[in-house]
Amino acid sequence: MSHDYKATIHLPATDFPMRGDLPKREPETLKRWQGEDLYAQIRAQVKGRPSFVLHDGPPYANGAIHIGHAVNKVLKDIVVKSKLLSGFDAPYVPGWDCHGLPIELAVEKKHGKVGDKLDAAAFRAKCREYAAEQIDGQRSDFQRLGVIGDWSNPYRTMDFRFEADMLRALAKIVDRGHLSRGVKPVHWCFDCGSALAEAEIEYQDKKSPAVDVAYRARQPQALASAFGITLPDGIDIAVPIWTTTPWTLPASLAVTLGPELEYVLVEGPTRDGKRQWLVLAEALATGALQRYGVEDMVVVHGRAQGVDLEGQRLQHPFYAEREIPILLGEHVSAEDGTGAVHTAPGHGQEDFVVGQRYGLVEQYSAAQLNPVDGRGVYLPSTPPADGAALAGVHIWKANDVIVEVLRSNGALLAFATLEHSYPHCWRHKTPVAFRATPQWFISMEQAGLRRDALTAIGQVQWFPEWGEARIYGMVEGRPDWTISRQRYWGVPIALFIDRESGDPHPESPTLMRKIAERVEREGVDAWYTLDSTELLGADAPRYDKITDILDVWFDSGVTHDCVLAQRGDDGLRKPADLYLEGSDQHRGWFQSSLLTGVAMDGVAPYKQVLTHGFAVDANGRKMSKSLGNVIAPQSVMDAMGADVLRLWIAATDYRNEMSVSDEILKRSGDVYRRIRNTARFLLGNLHGFDPTEHLLATKDMVALDRWIVHRAYELQQKIVNAYARYDYAEIVQALGNFCSVDLGALYLDVTKDRLYTMPEASPGRRSAQSAMFLIAEAFVRWIAPILSFTGDEMWQHLPGKREGNVLFATWFEGLAPLGEDAALSTEDFDRLLALREQVAKTLEPMRANGAIGAALEAEITLRCGVADQNWLAPIVEELRFLLISGDVSLHADDNAAEIEITAAPTQKTKCVRCWHHRADVGAIAAHPQLCGRCVSNVEGLGEVRSWF
Repeated sequence: MSHDYKATIHLPATDFPMRGDLPKREPETLKRWQGEDLYAQIRAQVKGRPSFVLHDGPPYANGAIHIGHAVNKVLKDIVVKSKLLSGFDAPYVPGWDCHGLPIELAVEKKHGKVGDKLDAAAFRAKCREYAAEQIDGQRSDFQRLGVIGDWSNPYRTMDFRFEADMLRALAKIVDRGHLSRGVKPVHWCFDCGSALAEAEIEYQDKKSPAVDVAYRARQPQALASAFGITLPDGIDIAVPIWTTTPWTLPASLAVTLGPELEYVLVEGPTRDGKRQWLVLAEALATGALQRYGVEDMVVVHGRAQGVDLEGQRLQHPFYAEREIPILLGEHVSAEDGTGAVHTAPGHGQEDFVVGQRYGLVEQYSAAQLNPVDGRGVYLPSTPPADGAALAGVHIWKANDVIVEVLRSNGALLAFATLEHSYPHCWRHKTPVAFRATPQWFISMEQAGLRRDALTAIGQVQWFPEWGEARIYGMVEGRPDWTISRQRYWGVPIALFIDRESGDPHPESPTLMRKIAERVEREGVDAWYTLDSTELLGADAPRYDKITDILDVWFDSGVTHDCVLAQRGDDGLRKPADLYLEGSDQHRGWFQSSLLTGVAMDGVAPYKQVLTHGFAVDANGRKMSKSLGNVIAPQSVMDAMGADVLRLWIAATDYRNEMSVSDEILKRSGDVYRRIRNTARFLLGNLHGFDPTEHLLATKDMVALDRWIVHRAYELQQKIVNAYARYDYAEIVQALGNFCSVDLGALYLDVTKDRLYTMPEASPGRRSAQSAMFLIAEAFVRWIAPILSFTGDEMWQHLPGKREGNVLFATWFEGLAPLGEDAALSTEDFDRLLALREQVAKTLEPMRANGAIGAALEAEITLRCGVADQNWLAPIVEELRFLLISGDVSLHADDNAAEIEITAAPTQKTKCVRCWHHRADVGAIAAHPQLCGRCVSNVEGLGEVRSWF
């Protein structure tokens, strides 16, 4: 008699599809989130909790987002969502940096420069319009990544209120004594036509002419006397310098020696047929002479320290009328060159410090200090070099001119081409130069800013820890912050300065706050149209308005005051709990925020700083269009989905460089499918399960179910702790192991029999479903911060009523560890799993040689001693379910130190319903193809299982 038992098998059933089809499904989910205003729902749900504020460092509003943007925004989103799950009110207000040169250049390209077709006000309006368009495009892509936040109400540095608050922040900095003005050498980009801050400089290799130039002594006998020697007739003395910037020689005003360096007087090459002695640092003399073609060093007489040579007078190599004093400077070393440094205070920071100390800065005119204009061309007043015209020549071309002059007049001792690291503009990728120009600075020394900033760094928690030493070293050695720019698109430095003294108006902070009120209503144009008499009255003719704008790093640097302090109603506050950006921001946003925060409030604006690395290709190379290795996040989302991209970001050690390629993303897709399949299996076996009616207490569950809930409980503790440490790679790894090992290779495999073959409402089946429900409730939250779209999709398919989408509200508290009342302890399960592994190894050769097909076709014999006999005996009848094998028999052997496992092919008949080989198949005439257990299940006669 044949029966069809398919209707009695409870196979998994769920609408949660096996294929993610993420590129199609995710946009639909995003549209629903936006329609139901998910961010507002979450904010309402978490109201009143302790707050956690991650402050969004603003990306620049220009161009489509790249893979680095995706890494940054996804990491921030994971932080925020995990903090929500951990019981915090974690708002996320995104922002954009809107001022600055790249937007100016884009508008210039389309509409022309200011004065061509547009006046300055119309030009700024076009810049504002362009930035708004760029923000809309970037916002759409950021949302497509699954990042949840206040996207309808972001902060933008070009908003009138923000611009006004910037001036209020500057007023506070001025109030606290940190602002200074002066003629100092600053990095200058000839393409930008503006000063650059340290954060706008990057170093690239550059080929430069390296020259050794002889500065002749004006009083050779006086210089010889410092070495204790009388100078014979017919001999000159010169001090050679070595430089890679011959173009700075027209501004050379001194030669600087190391005060404690030892110098020797040596025989050099002849000049114009005349013997020449050279003053060289002893440690560098041999190498220098070899450059000059002198093989053997001949020391004329004695030695002298640099301090003994101070005040000696030299002659400029091509300006005969210019006397060059020998000065002393601690920056001169014996590492390379000659031990003598030509000093142009207008073209170098250390040169400027030395020049100030010796009064050179005051002694010479601005044109002599810096004869180079903003385009990189020598001023018309620049004297010719021994007849060679320099006026109107660009400095990069002037190098060749000057070298030829030096060669002709005999001052050139050596020439070579040197490839070395040189500062470049981060925007134009072109070399920059130091130029002394009148600029506004936030002083590092004035009012103790450097000291206080270094103290504040030690009060912040840095992830990784090396971030602290990195930013400390940068702040410790950085020059004053140049905050002025000579451009149009930005917030003006709204100061009035005295026309005669150049000093700011004594009531500058008060005036700046009044100007801020107007800017808040009208924008920055209010400053340019302002009639000074409205604020200054009769004093107005004494003062000029400053038209320089603020460095864009100041814009983003004061967001802690202009956003965090101003948007308390949105859940923000300062200091922020976390700033999270790329590793380049130690010299950028982290530092500008630190300096402004300390300048305004005396403390850092953040409690923690987390740094991530840059995305590189599989070979460790930077992403580059020319190399063809760019991975666009939009392409990944269109092909694989945002969740696969998010999974790659989370699974990578983001503290270092992050390798990404099509192959790497494909592996992330494989991991994603494993996680999704686990979610589907859990949901499929919860078909027909109502947690309000069917959920068993853990104490009433089958031993294996209690154990897997315990394992899930342990994993949740690990995951929660890892989220708290921002260690997402550990979470992905732990989750992957749980899916493939604990669940996939063990629990789900073992429980299939119970789920599929037992009666729908039987305690054994409800026990497995209860465990799976608890795991699914926890599992969906584990993945939600990382796989947000998939987490939401799984959430929609979980059984039970759910009011609103509160997936990100809190961790699931329904998991529990194994209690003392558990029939089998964790140690018991450890031993059972070890036994399961040994059995699998025993059966593997039998599979290989064809003795058996499935493990169900093997009978297992366990030969063991008394101790193992005692703990295995109560569960031996059910071990076949754990081992997914035929019958298991136990044999006592007092001599067995360990369990000995043997196996043989079963001779018993296979049950067509459960596929087990049982002796009682056919024992009941009504069901000749079934084993006794299946008959009981089909007839609803009850169950006897209690372990697995």
